[in-house]
Amino acid sequence: MYKKELKMIHTTHSIRVRYGETDPMKYVYYGNYAEYLEVARVELFRSLGFSYDEIEKRGIWLPVSEYQIKYIKPARYDEILEIHTFIKKIPGVKLEFEYEIYNPAKQKISEARTTLFFLDSETDKIIKCPDFLLELIEKKWIE
Repeated sequence: MYKKELKMIHTTHSIRVRYGETDPMKYVYYGNYAEYLEVARVELFRSLGFSYDEIEKRGIWLPVSEYQIKYIKPARYDEILEIHTFIKKIPGVKLEFEYEIYNPAKQKISEARTTLFFLDSETDKIIKCPDFLLELIEKKWIE
């Protein structure tokens, strides 16, 4: 198969901060950012034309092995946050995501990274990125 030079996949997803996700100062509790990133990842898969559920139905699990985040400014109750999600490398046995979260004033409030690996649900063994998913990723790559 002919391979062109690949650069990245990028999607944007918005989420409103709910009251129950905040602390007494009405700042988003730091632990909730992981859930926001998960929502953004799932939406990125959906933008590729394949839901996360469909991936699991094919016997592939994607557990998180690494999670890093840098908090720049707090997110606050009732703000609509814009989450930019990136895949900047073609996956092998792992899939790396980068994120930037912006507040309504378009200020970057956090940066994050997660690494997931491909796991065969029957054998519990780490595997390479399945061909069906790799093909979808390569089709959507931004040149």
